[in-house]
Amino acid sequence: MANNLTLADITSAAEVLKESPDVVRTPLLRQVQGMWPTIDQTTDLYLKLENMQTTGSFKIRGVTNQMEHLPSEVKDGSTCAVTFSAGNYGKAFAHCMSRKGLKGLVLLPHTAPEDRVKMIQSYGLEALKVPSSEIEDHVADHVAKGYILLHSFDDIHLVQGYGSIALEILAEVPDPDIVVVCCGGAGLVAGVAAGIRLAGCDKCPPTLFESFKAGYAVKIPSVKSVATGLMPPSTGKVPYMLCQKYLEDVLLVTDDELLMGMRHLYDRGLKVEPAGAAAFTALLQARIPDTSGKKVVIVVTGGNITPPELAKLIG
Repeated sequence: MANNLTLADITSAAEVLKESPDVVRTPLLRQVQGMWPTIDQTTDLYLKLENMQTTGSFKIRGVTNQMEHLPSEVKDGSTCAVTFSAGNYGKAFAHCMSRKGLKGLVLLPHTAPEDRVKMIQSYGLEALKVPSSEIEDHVADHVAKGYILLHSFDDIHLVQGYGSIALEILAEVPDPDIVVVCCGGAGLVAGVAAGIRLAGCDKCPPTLFESFKAGYAVKIPSVKSVATGLMPPSTGKVPYMLCQKYLEDVLLVTDDELLMGMRHLYDRGLKVEPAGAAAFTALLQARIPDTSGKKVVIVVTGGNITPPELAKLIG
């Protein structure tokens, strides 16, 4: 199914999102390279602000489309859904399930802040923290008990929803040279890359980086980072297949560099979580080759970070 993803699939998902009260068209800041003098000033820089999206991140786009394709037994409430998330997907999932009056269980890694658990519970869903290295085993156990898994990144309907970001970018910047997106399980980058390419335009976490080197979707059981949203235990098979087809390159940044990127964004009035700052950080650290004179679009993916967390990370 992944190999058959079409522009019509993404356009259809975008129409679903347009009809939803839960998804907004986020701002695109234009030609903002002057805000950061250390960036090559010949770069024509654009920022797509998904940190201003409903529920605080891009995840609501994919989840809203995923909700359109719920299994009938979940939709009618006869079977409970289970998923896993470091936070942002869980928040969007809980929001959408609550909207539909449905129940579900969200498994979170033990490193997730306690406020994420309480937030998911506030929507009326169950939330359970488990050791990060065991999260997939816990998912399997619940599936064996009769729960239905709604995957948090390895799902074609999520990818289609995330592709709507590409369509919004191209509506305002029809000829970008470089589009940079952070990636964890690779659902977002797969959707944006596919949307950009399929619309006619000719680049992440260690899991995707290692997957590209290995030639298949690898698993890394336990990785520590301030950007918990970029550290899934594996790369999604569906997103990986799309990334192989449409993605140009995969870059890595360090935790210290992420924190510096967050500070640069915050100093210009943008509250961004560590994962959300990854693509901008790659530009700030000159990891992206050949940006001089190019139109570069950075997707800022999320802003779900509390003031105490922000103060602890960047002072």
